[in-house]
Formats: sequence, structure tokens, C-alpha cells
Amino acid sequence: MKKTILVLSLAVVSAVSFAQKKKTTTSATVSFDATTKLDALPKADNKTVVAALNTKTGAIAFEAVVKNFSFSNPKIQEHFNGAQWMDSDKFPKASFKGKITNLSTVNFKADGTYSGTVEGDLTMHGVTKKVSAPAKFVVSGSNITATSEFSVKVADFNVSGPAIGAGKVATDPKITVTAEFK
Repeated sequence: MKKTILVLSLAVVSAVSFAQKKKTTTSATVSFDATTKLDALPKADNKTVVAALNTKTGAIAFEAVVKNFSFSNPKIQEHFNGAQWMDSDKFPKASFKGKITNLSTVNFKADGTYSGTVEGDLTMHGVTKKVSAPAKFVVSGSNITATSEFSVKVADFNVSGPAIGAGKVATDPKITVTAEFK
């Protein structure tokens, strides 16, 4: 009986310890800006992104539903989700799975702002590519805000809508990812 209680106690302590190291959110934001001199409208936000951060291992991930990107112009949103662009019926999600490469310089137990580098696999439009990007981690009590800005070449992900060739959409849009973990 004592062994059973000890084993159960250790299991509970382990579960609580793990829960404190892994943080998640369902309201992270992924934004992109594909504006050019010819068109200032190709910008979108997705504020329903699922993200996870393991403060012990440095593992970080996010997943975005492609149809949840919101544009100011409904026609652009229709084109974006169409077969010539993101083909969101065929490829409904975009995701990233990676790690903080310099985890030892980020102290998730002390308030402050820390610079990091995140490397991993970005999957979009059915294509997975390795990416590396700078990241900023702001720790305030038990809250952590992670932010990263980077660019990708849309051709690397087999996205080639006609507006790209016409110069109305950037060939390398800026992507910003922000996640607040509480």
C-alpha cells in the first residue's frame, strides 16, 4: 500500500513539473506582409494560431489554419485560399516545429528580455523547409511572450499566383509570429 501511494505521488509530482515546463496558447498570431510598390493590400493576420513552448528543452511549435488568415479585402482572401495560391482546401494548415538553438542564454525563470535563434521545419502548401530566425522572449512572472520576424520565398513552397509575377505580391513576404504563453 505504501509503495502504491509513493508511486502515485511521484506520478503526480512528475505531471505537475512537466506542466510547468510546457506552455501553450490557442491565440498566438501569425501575420504576413507581402506588399509591394504596386499593391499595399496583401497583408493578413491569423489570431487563432495554436502554439507550444517547452521551457526545459527549448522545443517550440505552432500550427495555423490557412483559412483563418484575415485580409482587409475579401477578394484577396478568396484568391489567397484558392488553388493558384495556398489551396487551403488541399493544404488546410501551416506549421512550424523546431527548437531554440541557444537555450542556455534564455532564462525562463527570471524576468527580462532575451534574444534567441529558433531553427526548425516550416511546412506550408505541402512543402517542408528548414528555417532559422531570430526570436525575442520576454519573461514577466509566469508569462512569456515569444516573437519572431523572418521572410520566406514563396517559390520555395510552390506558391506562384499570377499577382506575384505581375509584381503585386512580394516574392519574399515578411512573416511575424507572436505568442503569449501564460
